[in-house]
Amino acid sequence: MTEPNDTPPAPTPAPDPESSAAPSSAPGASIPPPPTDPQAAPAAAPTSLGYQTPGATGSGPPAYAGPAPTPDDRMMATLAHVLGIFTSFVGPLIIWMIKKEQSPFVDDQGKEALNFQLTLLIGYVISGIATVICIGPIIAMGISVVAIIFGIMAGVAANKGEAYRYPVNIRFIK
Repeated sequence: MTEPNDTPPAPTPAPDPESSAAPSSAPGASIPPPPTDPQAAPAAAPTSLGYQTPGATGSGPPAYAGPAPTPDDRMMATLAHVLGIFTSFVGPLIIWMIKKEQSPFVDDQGKEALNFQLTLLIGYVISGIATVICIGPIIAMGISVVAIIFGIMAGVAANKGEAYRYPVNIRFIK
């Protein structure tokens, strides 16, 4: 027979959640964050004057980094983007041609709006050709929706004084 021990057993220490290698299956248990890679490059943050397209690292021209635009510059850049919804490439072309020498911001945004409208024009031509196989009208409606949404987003950004970069844009005019 064994004799009873007069000393109580030593308490087991509580497991440290940060040093635990295996995650606990208890409800509400926190899982430690994954280790960070010291060689990973930090993500680029958008500047106060420019817009960086999510996931676009080094693609396209850099965002506008010139002097802060005046209220008139912001309005003309907004018009360049919004007029594209109603006049295709004609509105952005006129605004860009008139103001490109007077304002670097309008020059940048006018080229961006004009290039986007020319890209959309190519899409409309493709949808016209695709009408032969009956999917042209569907493509044209999709392009129209994209033109309206991105035109409004660009107009709002330009009105705030931020340079907007369209996510899908062939840059004919550099």
